Amino acid sequence: MNYLLNTYSRFDVEFIRGENATLWDKNRNEYIDFTSGIGVVSVGHGNIRLSNAICDQARNIIHISNLYRIPPQKELAEILVKKSGIDGGVFFCNSGAEANETALKIARKYGEVNGEIKRYKVITLENSFHGRTISTLKATGQPKFHTYFGPFPDGFDYAKNIKDIENKIDDKTIAVMIELIQGEGGVNPFDKEDIQNLAKFLKEKDILLIVDEVQTGIYRTGEFLASNLYEITPDIVTLAKGLGGGVPIGAVITSLVDVLKPGDHGSTFGGNYLSTRAGIEVIKILDEYYESGMLKEIINYFDSKLVEIAKEFPNLFDNVSGFGLMRALKTHKSEIRDEIVKKAFEEKVLVLKAGNNAVRFLPPLTITKEEINEGFDRLKSAIFKIEGKQCEN
Repeated sequence: MNYLLNTYSRFDVEFIRGENATLWDKNRNEYIDFTSGIGVVSVGHGNIRLSNAICDQARNIIHISNLYRIPPQKELAEILVKKSGIDGGVFFCNSGAEANETALKIARKYGEVNGEIKRYKVITLENSFHGRTISTLKATGQPKFHTYFGPFPDGFDYAKNIKDIENKIDDKTIAVMIELIQGEGGVNPFDKEDIQNLAKFLKEKDILLIVDEVQTGIYRTGEFLASNLYEITPDIVTLAKGLGGGVPIGAVITSLVDVLKPGDHGSTFGGNYLSTRAGIEVIKILDEYYESGMLKEIINYFDSKLVEIAKEFPNLFDNVSGFGLMRALKTHKSEIRDEIVKKAFEEKVLVLKAGNNAVRFLPPLTITKEEINEGFDRLKSAIFKIEGKQCEN
């Protein structure tokens, strides 16, 4: 008996050790990890500084209730506020879905006047992804996620693209919730000018801009936030994934500091000693990496390898998409993508699916050039096998 619910289509492998972007399974086979746990292991597997910070904190206090002051929580909140450029405050939780739930609650309460619902509608985008809770599933603009689990909460509408958002706004609209680069939807970045125009328009209409940076945040795109890259200041930003380097943590940064009152919201585990101490150390490591110029150098090197692959195999790939180390090779069709992910695993390099046709890359931000070279050599071996099959057909 498996004892686990059948909610994942797992590859048949058990990893026992990791070092930066390299993993070893129980049979001592070595893999190159271009996934980092779906963008989570931002400072690499087995990072000594992060491990030491976690162990040091665990020897003292792992967790107490949010009914008491938690010094590393306050320190991490200050770091996030200052680095985000948002003059506000932070709420800590345990995941990206929880962070997006919090954002929706803040927006909905902001739309109330003296406890009476005035504005409640939230506009998201087709092909978006915002989480797997009931509300964030409904916020997700992909019909396949709405097949089960109903009835869903009301008050969500989906725009076809950034420019279509204005057409969806009415007197009940309180917020627009977007990813600046759609991750699960296929690694689709939006035009910078379109985003800036949208932010300006919403500000004029007193409609909140919520930016879901669960995947794009914490230097994933080359800057601390994708919002910094796009040069906008949202009303609410949500974070998770790379913030804890593998320790579960979510965060909401918002300028709307007076909306939620004691009792309106909470989290038993959110922002505890262990998770916030991990978050502090992750940001310290990545700050140094960014300021040294190494992050930019690695991003450029990784990009050159992706472009090389796309040019070498035009029969399989349309183009390269994404920013920073949130990237994708767009295949001609989903069957090619699926075969690449499968064959890459056989060649012991881990990559991801996204959208209808994207092979997604989310390596540790600290990946080395040597690991990049090895990973792409293995990926090419996988692709050669697929291209040969294509030629036969």
